[in-house]
Amino acid sequence: MSTPRQPRETRAGLEPLAVLPVFVPLQDKRAVLAGSNGGAPWKVKLLAAAGARVDVYAEEPSEELRGVPAEIAAGSVTLHERRWTPEDLHGAAFAIGAMEDEDDCIAFVAEARKAGAIVNAVDRPHLCDVKFGAIVNRSPLVVGISTEGAAPVFGQTVRARIEAMLPRGFKHWVGAARDWRETVSARFHGFSERRGFWERFTDRAFAEPDRAPTQADLDELMGQAEALPLGGAVTLVGAGPGDAELLTLKALRALRNADVILYDDLVASEILDYARREARTMLVGKTGHGPSCRQDDINALMVSLAKTGKQVVRLKSGDPLVFGRAGEEIEACRLAGIPCTVVPGVSAAQGAAAALGVSLTHRDAARRLQFVTGHDRRGALPDDLNWGALADRSVTTVVYMPKRTLGALLERAVSEGLAPTTPALVVFNATRPNQQTVAGTAADLAGKVEASGFEGPAILMVGEALGRREAGSALPGPELQAAS
Repeated sequence: MSTPRQPRETRAGLEPLAVLPVFVPLQDKRAVLAGSNGGAPWKVKLLAAAGARVDVYAEEPSEELRGVPAEIAAGSVTLHERRWTPEDLHGAAFAIGAMEDEDDCIAFVAEARKAGAIVNAVDRPHLCDVKFGAIVNRSPLVVGISTEGAAPVFGQTVRARIEAMLPRGFKHWVGAARDWRETVSARFHGFSERRGFWERFTDRAFAEPDRAPTQADLDELMGQAEALPLGGAVTLVGAGPGDAELLTLKALRALRNADVILYDDLVASEILDYARREARTMLVGKTGHGPSCRQDDINALMVSLAKTGKQVVRLKSGDPLVFGRAGEEIEACRLAGIPCTVVPGVSAAQGAAAALGVSLTHRDAARRLQFVTGHDRRGALPDDLNWGALADRSVTTVVYMPKRTLGALLERAVSEGLAPTTPALVVFNATRPNQQTVAGTAADLAGKVEASGFEGPAILMVGEALGRREAGSALPGPELQAAS
């Protein structure tokens, strides 16, 4: 029996960042650009688009640079056809060196820093305080993209993809959000009420992105928020077997809306990165035969948090409805009168089969697929398994949590009629970078697994379909280490 432990709050970390993405407000602030190299015109347009009052100093401005003041739609641009001086930098919030001469640029950067300006130097990253990335403009929604100079073409391709994803009408919705924020805050004093309004607002923006919101939208959304305040609720979410890219869109949305996330040990850490940064994350560790929280304690915590009005996500590895004790948690919510919904996930069986390129069913070899658990409450081989069904040659059997009873289970299945030569394999850490596989037959697999020394969550698959060449290019060799 596993040793009980208490749920504990955790703090999600961030993967290392090559640069810190920040956004600089320049509305009505002074900016200076000196020089006239090829990057100067675009930089001036960017500064002006951000609302800056831009002074440009260039002894011999290009024709393109001369034409910029007539092209801008925001801010202002004044062209001074002379060399810059240190006095020109007084009061500048932002300064860009766009000169060809390296020594001149170094001197400009030094004087700009003395004046307290943020500094950028075109094509001289070693002199920059900040660098420009690719931009998707739906202002006031602005998306910045940086590869830290490593792959500009890649960054531009990412920008193009995001451009295609974000309707241009979003700028009207984000503008309305800015204009309505004070009104909404004055009307709804509770955090949950305000968030309820903005969630409905966002739903409408995504449903009707090509039109500008009106006063009628504000009135209707406020009425809905007052009539249907968001109460506490629980969502059981399947995190999949490991690979974060296997999360469903619905699972992502649940994570981003959660106030509290109760997660198991087997949930990959990068999946928690999808949660909003204000969300509390609590480890309620459930691992096979390891230290685990009591299920009753998890149920009580889940219900008590929801009763305080929190949106609670119970995040489980794989699919919560497959050996995930979802039934007990759904029942606990029902008895407490807490709304509970389920977001299914990719099961460990599906993930493992997909990662190996084998099919669990085959019209000539497997007409039935069955999932069983490898142990009972005591950790022993279940005494109520249908051994006739496990020995059936037309079945693929997937055994969850098989490690403790693997040898006994396969030995009994063979004694009950399963052909000793039936293909069988165990997949460790399915779909994760450290995925490892041991393949063999019903007769020899247990010994191979023991000899492998592989660790981690495991799943056993047994059946003739696994050996069909049509199911995959080939059954994996006796010991295969495969990255997903």
